[in-house]
Amino acid sequence: MGEERVNMIVVREFDPRTDGFGVEEVERRCEVGPGGKLSLFTDLLGDPICRVRNSPAFLMLVAEIGEEIVGMIRGCIKTVTCGKKLSRTVKNSYSYNVISNNDLSKPVPVYTKVAYILGLRVSPSHRRMGIGLKLVHQMEAWFRQNGAEYSYIATENDNHASVKLFTDKCGYSKFRTPSILVNPVFAHRVPVSNRVTIIKLTPYDAELLYRRRFATTEFFPRDIDSVLKNKLNVGNFLAVPRGSLNSGLWVGSENFLSDPPESWAVLSVWNCKDVFRLEVRGASRVKRTFAKTTRVVDKALPFLRLPSVPAVFRPFGLYFMYGLGGEGPRAAKMTKALCGHVHNLAKESGCGVVVTEVANREPLKLGIPHWKMLSCAEDLWCIKRLGEDYSDGSVGDWTKSPPGLSIFVDPREF
Repeated sequence: MGEERVNMIVVREFDPRTDGFGVEEVERRCEVGPGGKLSLFTDLLGDPICRVRNSPAFLMLVAEIGEEIVGMIRGCIKTVTCGKKLSRTVKNSYSYNVISNNDLSKPVPVYTKVAYILGLRVSPSHRRMGIGLKLVHQMEAWFRQNGAEYSYIATENDNHASVKLFTDKCGYSKFRTPSILVNPVFAHRVPVSNRVTIIKLTPYDAELLYRRRFATTEFFPRDIDSVLKNKLNVGNFLAVPRGSLNSGLWVGSENFLSDPPESWAVLSVWNCKDVFRLEVRGASRVKRTFAKTTRVVDKALPFLRLPSVPAVFRPFGLYFMYGLGGEGPRAAKMTKALCGHVHNLAKESGCGVVVTEVANREPLKLGIPHWKMLSCAEDLWCIKRLGEDYSDGSVGDWTKSPPGLSIFVDPREF
């Protein structure tokens, strides 16, 4: 009987015209937190493919039995950095020289086509029937058809069911453990050091800076220009010591990189608030009252700059900081100033928290304000090589490579 039910499962592409209600119903059934514990719930604002919509190529599949949708999965494909090699020739792939004559011995990125799985859901009443496995296999088939060399997923380290599915049954291996750092948005503005100058970069200047300095960072997206020009990108910001710019004026990334200050930092900001909303449920009345009291006091007496718990017990949005990078002995301090600036932007926009995700050994991590009680010390990324017939190239098998100091987290799929 169980085998018959598995054979009845049909996996097909999501149809936004007819599948909206069925998908929302599965999401609702899956979002049942453990009794007596805090749980995080997501509202996709009526758009089931919102978390992959901005990727270069994406697909959503649904599983149904009869006419009932019982599961779903999303996936996307992009080209990212998987390693680096020394350049021996000058390449002019863009409207400006990515590699100058002085950079011939510097590392250049090695790219690969990578797929990402997210949003796997199976209705609680239809679990242990192989539906999740079937969805993953169908999605991986699409990945292969479109030339993806690797597939990876991100999950919580303590989500044992998810980890077991991918590592035991789907052939994935544990790969990276970045940290998700969450900082509340207070009712008061955060002071930004007057010893730091913050410059808002154009998408062109930001792209040039990222490609010239951070293109060899693992998971750096080759289409970074599309990310920076997306309407959800709030802005790109550079922090430098006050008075360190020649003539005191910004004259573009090309000139900046030819003679940079001793220390600097950069980051970009993505508006997740217009993509999805989060909500914490399961809190006791005492906790909710305490949180509300801290906000009331903070709002009434902002000059005291008292920490306050954000309004996370009702739907809230967030700003996501990505592309964090910098150089010099004071780069962490520059990063802290940038985070303060983003906090104030998030406050003006009505966000509840500011979030970023960085490698565990990221040097700039010390400059990123966050609350441990809201953050995730170790997210877990698992990876799989989709085919043995691919060339090893300059990197070899990426799944066996050691982690670097930094990692680039694409905001489009966060």
